[in-house]
Amino acid sequence: MTLTLTPTQVLAGLAVLFALFTVWRFGARKARRAAETTRAGARVVSLAGRVLFTGSAFVGVQWLVITHPGNPTLLLVVLGAPDLVAAYVLTRALTVTSLDTTRRGGGRR
Repeated sequence: MTLTLTPTQVLAGLAVLFALFTVWRFGARKARRAAETTRAGARVVSLAGRVLFTGSAFVGVQWLVITHPGNPTLLLVVLGAPDLVAAYVLTRALTVTSLDTTRRGGGRR
């Protein structure tokens, strides 16, 4: 069985293959961007949850110590510890340690 194709059929086949490749590449790029956006959104939600949990824990311990007075040293420690943690967190948040940028183009990876 011999297959004979005209030049027009060969060009049409190549055009279809090129179109499929282009659609595949576009889909891969779009999926990558969607995944990066999802990760960034998840980081924000995760951070908010951790902040709310830690803040609630601090408030609960402080409320417990304040409502049961008797040890002024414990009261000072319980009221001062969150200030130290907040100072550490703010210092870390306001200090730039790395740049999370995405590469464009065909650089080395």
